[in-house]
Amino acid sequence: MGERTEFNPGDEVPNDGVYIETGENDHIMGIEKPKQVELKAGSSFPETTNHNRKWTRKSQH
Repeated sequence: MGERTEFNPGDEVPNDGVYIETGENDHIMGIEKPKQVELKAGSSFPETTNHNRKWTRKSQH
């Protein structure tokens, strides 16, 4: 089984890094000015802008 790529508010952060909101219609239209946070492993994900969104690790390119 692979590593999770989407996380809910309150979930434990698996790895240090920058995480960005993802959610409804983001693959079609994108989220305008998505919330980004830098988190440390073991901390908890904060609340998202709305209940339809989740957190995903920002790509490193």
